Amino acid sequence: MSVNRARVAFCGSASIERGGIRVRRIPGADWGRVGDWGRAVGQARADLERRGCAVVSWMVPESVRCAVAAEALDLVEQAGVRRDLVVAETGFTPWRMRNVTRAEISVGGSVVERIYRSPVLLAVLADVVGEPVFRCPYEPEQFVITRLEESGDTHGWHWDDYSFALVWVAECPAPVDGGFVEFVPDTVWDKRQPDVAQIVRSRRGCRLEVGAGDVYVMRTNTTLHRVAPIRCGRRTIVNMAFASADELSRPMSHETMDALWARGITSEGN
Repeated sequence: MSVNRARVAFCGSASIERGGIRVRRIPGADWGRVGDWGRAVGQARADLERRGCAVVSWMVPESVRCAVAAEALDLVEQAGVRRDLVVAETGFTPWRMRNVTRAEISVGGSVVERIYRSPVLLAVLADVVGEPVFRCPYEPEQFVITRLEESGDTHGWHWDDYSFALVWVAECPAPVDGGFVEFVPDTVWDKRQPDVAQIVRSRRGCRLEVGAGDVYVMRTNTTLHRVAPIRCGRRTIVNMAFASADELSRPMSHETMDALWARGITSEGN
């Protein structure tokens, strides 16, 4: 699928300019425009409590979802770097993907960072998850673009350092071709002895199938999760990380993120 076709798939008739849709403001009145806000929030909270994950596309205006996706598709073509590694802190699970770092997004784009910094987004997300949320205090983890593009590409089993991830799906293959999310809620990450294989074998897992234009939130510090390997097509997403109140002052380590950025290889094999 070409970049333009991927955009049109869920942007409808929205006008797309070179470098992404121009978002001059973030209209608070348009966020969370759903027939029964209370019911939608209640369902999302119930899903988070029961499964550790909830689809929340309804809380974000279509124009904003389209703008984020369009910028992600542009930036991953311009600045994406191939990564192929295994991560010891998650049981040597494979991570094979193309990424764009926060720093590169900040330099090359404008939409993703503006949305991430929006107080409207923080307020709406806090209402949905049922507690205050804060921008991630560790800047490299605040937002990142990830693309799975080659057969076998996967974001292997892992937890995240901070409580919440808001994931914006720009493009995704059909579930039969992989790219769906598998996860095990209510799990504990012991970085010295992660024992991922045992958790996956012994616990009943869940599955989430998403498509272009979807947005979902996950409680990622207590939900073991992965993106299933793709067979064909592409899966491009923007991941935005948010912290809970206690994580603002708690000492945190960032081995997996540091390893990801340190061990990148370019598509030319350099």
